[in-house]
Amino acid sequence: MRYYANEALGMIESVGMVPVLDGCDKMLKAADVELIGYENVGSTLVTMFVKGDVAAVKAAVKAGAEAAEKLGNLTAARVIPRPIRPIGDIVSIYDIDEL
Repeated sequence: MRYYANEALGMIESVGMVPVLDGCDKMLKAADVELIGYENVGSTLVTMFVKGDVAAVKAAVKAGAEAAEKLGNLTAARVIPRPIRPIGDIVSIYDIDEL
C-alpha cells in the first residue's frame, strides 16, 4: 500500500517500449523523482510511473513526454498531485521495489 501525502504521481504512456524508456530516462534526469514502476498495458502500450514533489514531477513528466513523443506515439502524460490512497493502492502493484 502506498500513500503519497504531499507527493505527486506522474505517468507517461506510449506505443512501444523504446519511446517510453527514453522518456523515463529523461524524467529521471530532469528532476528529483523516483521511478515507481511500469506497466505493459497491451496492444504495445507501455506506461511509466514516477513520484516526487509536485513541481519535480511536473518538470519530469514534461521532459519525459517530449522525449517519448519525438521517438514514437505518446498516448498520455499526466500528473496527479497528492493522489488519494486508493490510487496509491492501484499503482503499488507495479512497484519495482516489490518485484
